[in-house]
Amino acid sequence: MNFSEIINTGFSGLKAHKLRTFLTMLGIIFGVGAVISMLSIGEGAKKEALEIINLMGAKNIIIQNREYEEDKLKTIREKSPGLSLKDFLALQDSVPYLKHLSAQKLIKANFIRSADGKSEARVIGTDSRYPLTLNLFIDRGRFFDGFDNSRHANVCVIGHQVRRDLFAFKNPLGQRIKINNQWFEVIGTTLKKGKAKGKIEGIEVESISNDIYIPINTALKKFERGEYDPQLSEIAVTMEDPGYIRDAAVYIDRLLLRLHRDIKDYKITVPEELLRQAHETQRIFNIAMGFIAGISLLVGGIGIMNIMLASVLERTREIGIRRAIGARQIDILSQFIMEAVFISLVGGVIGIAAGFGISKIVSLYAHWTTLISVFSIVLSFGIAVSVGLIFGIYPAYIAA
Repeated sequence: MNFSEIINTGFSGLKAHKLRTFLTMLGIIFGVGAVISMLSIGEGAKKEALEIINLMGAKNIIIQNREYEEDKLKTIREKSPGLSLKDFLALQDSVPYLKHLSAQKLIKANFIRSADGKSEARVIGTDSRYPLTLNLFIDRGRFFDGFDNSRHANVCVIGHQVRRDLFAFKNPLGQRIKINNQWFEVIGTTLKKGKAKGKIEGIEVESISNDIYIPINTALKKFERGEYDPQLSEIAVTMEDPGYIRDAAVYIDRLLLRLHRDIKDYKITVPEELLRQAHETQRIFNIAMGFIAGISLLVGGIGIMNIMLASVLERTREIGIRRAIGARQIDILSQFIMEAVFISLVGGVIGIAAGFGISKIVSLYAHWTTLISVFSIVLSFGIAVSVGLIFGIYPAYIAA
């Protein structure tokens, strides 16, 4: 028998028992679908983590205020005022191998609008080093400088989404927007940069597209602070070399602890460490999901072997007749292996489609980032064929 005859004979055998063939495929379909969806969730999480880390700055150390319940906050603030310009200046003067340092103050903005629209943007008071520290790129105009900051200028730089909300398709440069009771002139817009927003290892990161930046001196002078609201919300430190980050984080912790009278009302985040933790968490998730997918494929393989053995018993007469009219052992062996591989191939294709569907559903309803790679498709398809081949050999050998 030639190869085409083996394929036709094997296909005819499966076609005669459509329901049984489909039920046999289910294990492969579930297994391959699980592998595809697992890998897509894993790759999506990795991509999202990298986007968030890049947004925070891979070479940065991020210092933020800790959050407390209101009754405890009062006691804490009596001993330590939280992050302040004093901390900022101390870090600037004493941290070795420092490249950039930027202070930020988050403003509570209840009202943001222009003549053409309104926005629910995040308003950040910062300094001229912010773009260098947090990889912010200007699309139009410019970022404010030290002179703007020193004269408490009412100027602002807006994110891509804010520009769309407030000005639609108009050129925003030179236009005015009102934040609470203060008017600001737009002097620049930021470049659209990914959609990175979410949490990584419990750290919340917002999208820069919905940010408005104003000089920090303007923010501190012209916007009211709450009674226990610290002077600064965040300090970002950029080191000259990633190799200095861990030692610098330890040094900064000791310095701030002394400045805050041994009250650790701040938290220090090293994005590089977060990425390592996220990858480790993802690795454990992938192992667990891989184990589940492996069990599904094993069940599918056992199902193929079981059905093929039953098929051999049912078709003993057919096999005998074919042997009597000249079919060789290798022909019988090839036919039954082909049937097993065909079940796996079709099950694999349906499983890949199911994996695509599951990934889309997860992305749509759970709002997780999913990413299906060529590698995951090739791997899943290869596993499906291997399962059919491995679990089809024994029944084929019995038949021959």
